[in-house]
Amino acid sequence: MSRLIVISNRVNPPAEAGQGSAGGLAMALAAALRESSGVWFGWSGETTELFTGQLSVRRIGGVTVALIDLEDQDRQEYYNGYANKTLWPLFHYRMDLAAYERSFSAGYERVNERFAQTVLPLIEPDDIIWVQDYHLLMLARELRKRGVKNRIGFFLHIPWPARRVFTTLPGHAELAEALFHYDLLGFQTEDHRDAFSDYAVHSAGGVLHEGGVVEAFGRKVRIGAFPIGIDTPEFVAAVQSEPAREHFTRMRDSLAGRRMILGVDRLDYSKGLEERFLAYEQFLADNPDQHEKLFLLQIATSTRGEVEAYQDIRAKLDTVSGRINGEFASVDWVPIRYVNRAYRRDELAGVYRAAHIGLVTPLRDGMNLVAKEYVAAQDPADPGVLILSEFAGAAEQMKEALIVNPFSREDVAEAIKRGLAMPREERLRRWESLMHGVATQDVAAWRDSFVEALTGAPAEAPTLQPVG
Repeated sequence: MSRLIVISNRVNPPAEAGQGSAGGLAMALAAALRESSGVWFGWSGETTELFTGQLSVRRIGGVTVALIDLEDQDRQEYYNGYANKTLWPLFHYRMDLAAYERSFSAGYERVNERFAQTVLPLIEPDDIIWVQDYHLLMLARELRKRGVKNRIGFFLHIPWPARRVFTTLPGHAELAEALFHYDLLGFQTEDHRDAFSDYAVHSAGGVLHEGGVVEAFGRKVRIGAFPIGIDTPEFVAAVQSEPAREHFTRMRDSLAGRRMILGVDRLDYSKGLEERFLAYEQFLADNPDQHEKLFLLQIATSTRGEVEAYQDIRAKLDTVSGRINGEFASVDWVPIRYVNRAYRRDELAGVYRAAHIGLVTPLRDGMNLVAKEYVAAQDPADPGVLILSEFAGAAEQMKEALIVNPFSREDVAEAIKRGLAMPREERLRRWESLMHGVATQDVAAWRDSFVEALTGAPAEAPTLQPVG
């Protein structure tokens, strides 16, 4: 059996990944590597004065973890710069926030080269290489330059933008061309996959062949949709853990007879938190009879504090939540409980279970695993209601949720009203369908489907030889 080498920007040790914040790359990769005898390679998160390429290799949770330190200039230009000030906003349709600087793109290319050069000694001839996310779009190209002939797959955890959006990126053709050095490109949804092929065909003069093979830039690559899931058995078990029970009891006691609407997100402009608060304000204005009968608990974990856009969104949310509470609160009721701290996943499981409505309304999201965790945490005898943005990748799978347009205050406010009034029989029917999907389309199914496609028969896989 071939080894699996996973390469990502950051490495979260598998023994700790299940105890971190809800959802995301760390949980998915930890589950994927539990049964692997391979290597997880990436940046340690630490900086050094001079890049040496020295590896720190250790064994954690049955997985070999290999880490490198980067220079502070790398962190500023590659991570804070091109990855999070250029690609992240652009891929989430916030062209107004995207920053384009030559030093950013140069730093991004330099770090992709450094990753390739440093991981090279770890790669054996039969290894399968699986690269994760937008930080490392150019990595396969750099590995190929160094003679790596192994199968290399890439999975994008965030949306791939529409063609007209992607072409606003200076140097977009070079970035797209680099992706054609992979054997397989995986996207969260069919919409993201189709957006990539649309760019390849109409902007790069490419051709879409049968079997999901795209030809452009003199190369072929296979593309597919591989929606990521959660480790459902582990999460269901976490709901029954002592920390989950404690947090459920704590939340239940704090309800004081009221019902709870819950949002759990990273503090990010793509999550639609300001729009969510304003939609909740609309609900309160339209339904005065519901005052003091419910509250919104918003858990927003701070991230990327060095990026100005994240400082701005935190300031806006502080202002909006304060204004809403000032307008609607009474001496013993606060309509919004707004918390800026991280909780462990087992703790969050108990909070999810206590919530009558899960409010997941990103403006644009690759998948959104919070929606799936909320469903998995529910009481099968009396489940809550999931309200889900149509622009989350999860909406393609979770059609029994109340699907909303997060840009419409009225749409979200009406969904809250409908969710609160939904009879138990309908809640049960919707939850059973959602839970079936969460259980069957879990992280193991995601892993297996991607790796199977990457290691597929040569007749089905694209060649890396120049066409013609």
